[in-house]
Amino acid sequence: MMSSDVQAFVSSCPVCASVKTPRTPPAGLVQPLPVPSRPWSHIAMDFITGLPNSKGKTVVLTVVDRFSKMVHAIPLQRLPSAQQLVEVVVKHVFLLHGLPENITSDRGPQFVAAFWKEFCKLLGIMVSLSSGFHPQTNGQVERFNQDLETTLRAMCLKNPQTWSSQLSWAEYSHNTLVNSTSFSPFQAAYGYQLPLFPHQERSASTSGPAAFVRLCHRTWTEYHSRLVRNQERFASVADCRRLAAPEYKVRDRVWLSSADLQPKGGARKMQPRFIGPFPITKVINPVAVRLELPWALRVHPIFHVSKLKPEKLSPLQTPPAVPPAPRIVDGGPVYSINKLLASRRVGRGIQYLVDWVGYGPADRQWVPERHILSRDLIVQIQQEKPTQPRRPSRSRTL
Repeated sequence: MMSSDVQAFVSSCPVCASVKTPRTPPAGLVQPLPVPSRPWSHIAMDFITGLPNSKGKTVVLTVVDRFSKMVHAIPLQRLPSAQQLVEVVVKHVFLLHGLPENITSDRGPQFVAAFWKEFCKLLGIMVSLSSGFHPQTNGQVERFNQDLETTLRAMCLKNPQTWSSQLSWAEYSHNTLVNSTSFSPFQAAYGYQLPLFPHQERSASTSGPAAFVRLCHRTWTEYHSRLVRNQERFASVADCRRLAAPEYKVRDRVWLSSADLQPKGGARKMQPRFIGPFPITKVINPVAVRLELPWALRVHPIFHVSKLKPEKLSPLQTPPAVPPAPRIVDGGPVYSINKLLASRRVGRGIQYLVDWVGYGPADRQWVPERHILSRDLIVQIQQEKPTQPRRPSRSRTL
């Protein structure tokens, strides 16, 4: 009896839930995206950044056809705005392959912009965005980006500034390479394998266009069945290293992993491993939920279940304290400050990272110095952290 009570007490301890690193496999079985039935009906997009300047280009937009795995790698001067992205995609993708039914991407500023969403809506294109800090949702293009970076490193090892000249050859190499389906992306898209050199061209067929169309349909049908088998095999292998996710419901409370969040104050190693708990406001699908997050966190509220763990309750634990209500001064709310954790310079002013009384790490905020009423707290952090930014003292002269 005592053993079970101790176990229940420890498992429901909020401090333990916050600071302990999980030792179990990630939650959430693989939920593969539906396999398209034809080329270029479902595409995925992403950017490769951090490249050296090459003829004025520093960014690559990668577009992957989720059916054939055929790709386009488009060099750009810089990360485009939503309007510039529309112009690039129309010129390099839509004019060649027609309008897709679905576009999968991460939550970059271009893909969540109102202009991009309205553009896709007007054309009848569904937009699928990945959940927060879960790039596996857009795994095909993420994997191609890794392969492309490796290829460019090998081709431009002695002169990295020439990568833009080699980009077309890297794209050609990928699109003509036979993969695990026994087809190359080019063959899966067009029904025949592109020869590398003219002398490899087979003799021309005289069977006519109808036979060629039938060949394309046979290729797509066989390729689709192989994609489905590969996807099922991949999911089976991946699920061996995962756990089934809890069946979350609206109003359930969960802890959110802080691994992908920017730490606020102090060294990352001393930060809690999980923050919260936060209530679930919507179950998107079996592996993604929407959370009610504090405004100060400033992240998208949809997360994969591998980033969460359920709150465990026990009558042996003291109920969590309710955050204190703010005082009303001059018609506005005023919260009590527990401590100032850090300072930073913003423009000509100073901001302080505030830890509020009765609130957790997720609610910490950067507050302008003029909004901090207690001068003693400012003096305290200046004494404890003399190297932190501060407002220069005004010297007086007689």
